[in-house]
Amino acid sequence: MKFRAALVLSCFVALANAVGAAEVLRPKVVVVAMFEPGEDTGDRPGEFQFWVEREQLMRVLPFPQGYRSLRTNADGSVLGVVTGVGTARSAATIMALGLDPRFDLSRSYWLVAGIAGIDPHDGPLGAAVWAEWVVDGDLGHEIDAREKPADWTTGYIPLRKKKPYELPVDRSEGEAYRLDSALVEWAYQLTKDTPLADTEPMQKRRALYTGFPNAQRPPLVMKGDTLSAMTYWHGKLLNQWANDWVKYFSDGTGNYVTTAMEDTGTLQSLTWLARAGRADVNRVLVLRTASNFDMQWPGGDASESLSGEKLGPGYSAYLPSLEAAHKVGRRVVHELVKNWSRYEAKPPGR
Repeated sequence: MKFRAALVLSCFVALANAVGAAEVLRPKVVVVAMFEPGEDTGDRPGEFQFWVEREQLMRVLPFPQGYRSLRTNADGSVLGVVTGVGTARSAATIMALGLDPRFDLSRSYWLVAGIAGIDPHDGPLGAAVWAEWVVDGDLGHEIDAREKPADWTTGYIPLRKKKPYELPVDRSEGEAYRLDSALVEWAYQLTKDTPLADTEPMQKRRALYTGFPNAQRPPLVMKGDTLSAMTYWHGKLLNQWANDWVKYFSDGTGNYVTTAMEDTGTLQSLTWLARAGRADVNRVLVLRTASNFDMQWPGGDASESLSGEKLGPGYSAYLPSLEAAHKVGRRVVHELVKNWSRYEAKPPGR
């Protein structure tokens, strides 16, 4: 083990020496996207393209140890990274970035900005949701629901527990992360009045959700917690599980609103990078925007709902949710960059 550790260390030392006297970039904000299906510019966008084109992230930096090349603006104040889909790729990419000797990220702010499914009990399509709790939906034990005890609500059990939602809660393996509440509130207050796009397809989709008044609202900026799971799940029964799971791991204080696939991987790497002095995990924001509902409408079928809500053209709010992620997120990015003299030493909200 000592030999392997020494070998890894020597590799990073060699890389640092190779960088030599080259410029060390100290971005003020790192924008974290998760997927971009084509090119970074000029084609059908994913989560990264609007940031590249509208924030002028035109400087391309090779990043072979990560998912795809990095991009910065001209002065290096904003750095953009695409992690790849899922917690495994996000954790690997963010760790690789944090250990890259070309960057000093010790005072950088991190904005995770991507699309998500939304709970129709809480919000509408096109909403932009700031999370305080980021909960993992993969770590655990599982019994097929057809074989679970009759008095269990789910066959999914927290890691090292014997039954669902057994106390005390254990978050020691990265089951949940709580972001800095003051920073999250600051971001929400800064952006809460941002007007968001509403379209006819979105209106038609939400009209199906009778009895869900929050789903039938026009898009808005709100606060709500997010669940990260490698499995793309769907349906009202799993929606109930998601609500219970987030409430359990947040000691009853969190409210599940959005479902995505990467954020606990990102938070795990940033937590360890902070331990090494290479990042500040108290400077992380997670913004998820609603491209689709996470369950069927009343009287609908889960499989029918899932098949009708596919990534890209099938998502009724795909492009509006990408627009919302940039439109809301950029207000935070611009404020941090513009007033860096205020925010470099002390995060907003404190």
